[in-house]
Amino acid sequence: MTELSAISSTQGVSTDTSRLATKENLDKAGKQFEAVFTGMMLKSMRAAKLAEPLFDSKALDTFKDMQDQKLVQQMAEHTPLGIGKAMTDFLGRSQALASAGSGDSSNVDDSTG
Repeated sequence: MTELSAISSTQGVSTDTSRLATKENLDKAGKQFEAVFTGMMLKSMRAAKLAEPLFDSKALDTFKDMQDQKLVQQMAEHTPLGIGKAMTDFLGRSQALASAGSGDSSNVDDSTG
């Protein structure tokens, strides 16, 4: 019971965001986003069947899913589409603007209202 009360008393989410601003974490997030996006695209392409497969089974579907996951990870690492890089650049610019504008936030609020 003590462990449960200790868990419920904490939120489980760190409020320290200083580690998020590092270039390495931003690049890693970009690669992961690239892999997720490419995976969704590949899964959508596989769902659009043009004909009934000759050999169709759950085992084959599972194997294709595992193969696609590895393929997507390799594509994101070695031949990226560029969406992860675009996201990384955008987030990098927005972080720079947010840190530069944090001192002028009172001026921004006054001009909007």
